Amino acid sequence: MSKEERIHFDPENLRQFTFRVFAHFGIPEPDALLATDVLAYSDEHGIDSHGIARLKTYVDLLQVGKINPRPELKLIREKHAVATVDGDNGLGLVIGPKCMEMAIAKARLHGQGSISVCHTNHYGAAGYYPLMAVKQDFIGMSMTNTTKGVAPFNGIEKMLGTNPLAMGFPTGKEPVVLMDFASSTVAYGKLEIAHRAGEKVPLGWCLDERGQPTELPERMMNGGALLPLGSTREGSGHKGYCLGGMVDIMSAVLSGANWGPYAIPFAIDSPQSAKQVGKGIGHFFGAWDVEGFRDLAAFKQEMDEWIRTLRATAHLPDNPSVKIPGDPEWAAYKIRMKEGIPLQVPVVKDLEGISASLGIPLH
Repeated sequence: MSKEERIHFDPENLRQFTFRVFAHFGIPEPDALLATDVLAYSDEHGIDSHGIARLKTYVDLLQVGKINPRPELKLIREKHAVATVDGDNGLGLVIGPKCMEMAIAKARLHGQGSISVCHTNHYGAAGYYPLMAVKQDFIGMSMTNTTKGVAPFNGIEKMLGTNPLAMGFPTGKEPVVLMDFASSTVAYGKLEIAHRAGEKVPLGWCLDERGQPTELPERMMNGGALLPLGSTREGSGHKGYCLGGMVDIMSAVLSGANWGPYAIPFAIDSPQSAKQVGKGIGHFFGAWDVEGFRDLAAFKQEMDEWIRTLRATAHLPDNPSVKIPGDPEWAAYKIRMKEGIPLQVPVVKDLEGISASLGIPLH
């Protein structure tokens, strides 16, 4: 977390404000509640880059009609455990949960379910969706392509999005294992946080407009590019490139969405590619019934043992002990639900602007 000033807000008050903002644009109450829950999940679990800090962009896009507030999902194609859905240009925060539910329903019927989605928009934190499956004792997965911002390995031009993916695994007595990460070295939102705080970022995160490594987030934001996970040849940046490409293909090429540099920008002032190769951006959701592989109770017991074994790993001196994927989120949740959500001052100013323009109290 950045060391700059933060203002704490009651989590429930932020949820109520977010809901009222979405409802203001004619989004039906059940959908507004879904969208609110996805955004709140991020803030409540310490994922500041994907929470209410994104609300202004959603508002901007809704105000100019670039997002459909009342989408009607259309089943384009279906074959047993797999299907493709057209999201009708709706909020990804609404389309995502509905399509994840479809994947879970297919997993109940067939043992596994996979849903590809086109004609949708930014869906928030990827980790929200696997947890929907985990609550049903299934393994869950989600991924999405995003606005171009990442240079391919050995490239200096933006061609792929940060293209995150996430998987969640049910456990017994131990906390859920949740793996949620971007295929770039860092999520774009992390640069936004640093930029708002006036801070530099580590070398290896991004390039400037000349294709040179930079510590200044604004240099990347103004004509530069993020690097794939691993950054350099020595850091195995080609592996991050492969991950980003995999997500792009599974989310967009497979579903009929815009892929690579043609992905729809998630910003009101970002120019859209004149060439369109599909509809909107794409997501991919998967769910697997553990019982189709082995006894659920035995799997969860083994997962607990897996967690305890890794936690007991010898670690570097003067460093924290080994954590399990998901640990930072669960720890943040305990703190933030007690102490409140710490928002950066520029984010608060954005929310105050939304409050004033829409006549919706923030506090």
